[in-house]
Amino acid sequence: MGVEDEVSRRTMEAADEIGLAVIAITLTIVAIFAPVSFMGGVAGQYFRQFGLTVAVAVLFSLLVARLITPMMAAYLMKPVKHEDPKDGVVMRGYVGLLRATTSSRRIPLVPRFDGTGRWRSMPFNMSYLTLVVGFAFLWGSIHATALLPTGFIPDEDTSRVVASVELPPGSTLEDTRVTTDQIVDALRTIPEVTQVFVLGGASPTGQREVRRAAVTIKLKPKSERTARQKDLKVVIAEKLASVPDVRAWYVNERGEREMAFSILSKDGAALDEAVARIESRMRKIDGYLNVATSGSLSRPELTVRPKLEAAASLGVTPEAISEAVRVATIGDVGANLAKFNAGDRLVPIRVQLDEAARADIRNIAALRVTNTSGVSVPLTAVAEIGFGEGPSSIDRYDRVRRAAIGADLKRGFELGTAQETFHQIVKEVGLPDGVWIAATGDAEIQGEVVAGFIQAMTTGLMLVLAVLILLFGSVFQPITILLSLPLSFGGVVIALLATAKPVSMPVYIGLLMLMGIVTKNAIMLVDFAVEEEGRGKDRRTALLEAGRKRARPIVMTTIAMAAGMLPSAYGVGDGGEFRAPMAIAVIGGLLVSTVLSLVFVPSFYAVMDDLSKLTGRIFGRFFSKAEDESLWEAIPEEGHARPEAAAQMKLPLPPPRLAAE
Repeated sequence: MGVEDEVSRRTMEAADEIGLAVIAITLTIVAIFAPVSFMGGVAGQYFRQFGLTVAVAVLFSLLVARLITPMMAAYLMKPVKHEDPKDGVVMRGYVGLLRATTSSRRIPLVPRFDGTGRWRSMPFNMSYLTLVVGFAFLWGSIHATALLPTGFIPDEDTSRVVASVELPPGSTLEDTRVTTDQIVDALRTIPEVTQVFVLGGASPTGQREVRRAAVTIKLKPKSERTARQKDLKVVIAEKLASVPDVRAWYVNERGEREMAFSILSKDGAALDEAVARIESRMRKIDGYLNVATSGSLSRPELTVRPKLEAAASLGVTPEAISEAVRVATIGDVGANLAKFNAGDRLVPIRVQLDEAARADIRNIAALRVTNTSGVSVPLTAVAEIGFGEGPSSIDRYDRVRRAAIGADLKRGFELGTAQETFHQIVKEVGLPDGVWIAATGDAEIQGEVVAGFIQAMTTGLMLVLAVLILLFGSVFQPITILLSLPLSFGGVVIALLATAKPVSMPVYIGLLMLMGIVTKNAIMLVDFAVEEEGRGKDRRTALLEAGRKRARPIVMTTIAMAAGMLPSAYGVGDGGEFRAPMAIAVIGGLLVSTVLSLVFVPSFYAVMDDLSKLTGRIFGRFFSKAEDESLWEAIPEEGHARPEAAAQMKLPLPPPRLAAE
């Protein structure tokens, strides 16, 4: 046999040996990532491309591993004499630990009464104790998650801050200009601020109103300043607060506040009362910054109330009164306006009283209203004119009145903690009858992320179980693989606690990646143990060989993955704040799950194997035994059975075949 033939033979043997494991790992990863791609809502916009990309890429990698890699190995690799490497100190220690966790020992139960002082004992498999320890670790990891704060998206340092500024009701556009000039002068005293851009007469979300303004603050690049953007927001807020008669708050790239809730009611008075209670209590909490609400401010207004009896006697309808007031103050409706022909377009001509004239109530009272007979009468004869106040704006949500209350959050006061504090405040102050709370903005999206992620992961794990059952032909071995998945949670919790990172959407993405990697480690161990048992080795020896032979590739892939995640964990560069939690979660989960999988998965396998045998003894009597085809394969062509094969299988000898004519 030539050198090329020897290499090809060894390559094909290696490919056949790990063929089932490669297929199982690939389909498992696809089953985990594919359901995540169908998450709905805003969260689905982040997960859809990620899940589909990973699923398709893994399927193509399976084709590469089964077709291209063996061919390249056959042509490029050289045959060498295979020698098992000597185990080092770490490997010998690991194998010793594996022997201890999979061994059977006799434990004393009750004393003998034969005067010998000995105890009656029974055999006990240490794998069951290892399983209990594994579940205890999982229980501790789940309870440790309560120590972690939660959020939606980590705070990113984009060197750009957008603030929404609001003046008191009744302010004019000139008042807005003067006030924003004061804001710009105050912000220029901050060394880290390079530019300030003000858009007067509109909010950052595009709401047009003369007393509002959008202030965009450009900071020095992240590499040229020592303070973080989150800390600079506190300094900027102090400067904004120093300007009198101004309410200001920050908005993110989506135009939302860091925390926002909607207060809903059909009663406007009860809604204003609830808003006032909650807002005053929130201002006393140190973690909240720039607490502001819409719907609690009233603006001055000119009221015109028709005198119905006098108007009826003079022949003036309420519609005529409203039309006269509307045309004089804001102009006629667009459809009734005259148009100026500017060549390629028609410019509407709006006619109304001068602003100075509108400010004098006597001019409004002197307006003339035409009655049904065409005679004009003064407005004061048919209406009462006075001053009052009303809501600045009326927002509705699900056909009821809404007032949005929100706040910015200081560093270390995460969204999950802020929401819990808000609900506690609501319980303390109480709500009037007919008023209720609904989450909006990031708080609402965060709930959608958690609910969608749990649903997608549940669906993915069910698909993984179905795929593994089909590939392994057993129910208990796939359960062994799935039991290894929760082992990574402890590493995630430890890593996030050590780095003071909250549980946010990037962490959920990291958990998805962990599910595929941890499943891969368990499949490699279980598949190798099954193959060793198929070669005639006992279960304990097969588990020891699986741990010894598969430990190196598992540790190699873990080290490679963790090393590749380190740059992202440091959060270097633009967008590093988004990638860092994901990388930290993956590194922590990988390191802990790799160590625990190498110890616990063999024990899980032993327990599931015992459970499989027990189930077979209990329910096997209700099913007929399938004919063992391996016996007939042991019969040579001449028609005589091999007695040693039949005796080994403990089956009766079949009748001899007739020799072919």
